[in-house]
Amino acid sequence: MPDQTPEQRLAALGLTLPPVPKPLGTYVPYRVEGGFLYTSGQGPRRADGAKVRGKVPSEMSVEEAYAEARAVGLGLLAAAAEGAGGLARLKAVKVLGMVNADPDFEDHPKVINGCSDLFVAVLGENGRHARSAVGFASLPNRIPVEIEAIFRVLD
Repeated sequence: MPDQTPEQRLAALGLTLPPVPKPLGTYVPYRVEGGFLYTSGQGPRRADGAKVRGKVPSEMSVEEAYAEARAVGLGLLAAAAEGAGGLARLKAVKVLGMVNADPDFEDHPKVINGCSDLFVAVLGENGRHARSAVGFASLPNRIPVEIEAIFRVLD
């Protein structure tokens, strides 16, 4: 609904922003430069610390990976909202989605749609973005998906 705020859309989806993940290395969760906010890549994380692992589609279905990409998108929105001062100040520009995929897998975009669909559901037209969805032979800790995003910070 166009007259709803991003926070209202998020609540209508039954979602809340998770805590911004602590970096696992020498980097920051996001950086604001020249009116743009760049997020570090994020993978799936469970609140209880359980690891999410799997290669798509041999160890995790496309539908399961879509759900993981959606959860990662929520974490990206949390980091971006913290850096920008709220969801309403975000306009998605570019998403890079990386899938831990079997060599013959061809449906990488279907996985990364989990994140893209969430951005549009929460941010409305400001959630539409350019995107790359690519496959990798492996990702850190055998996670199924890693995603990073660039947002414009609105006044």
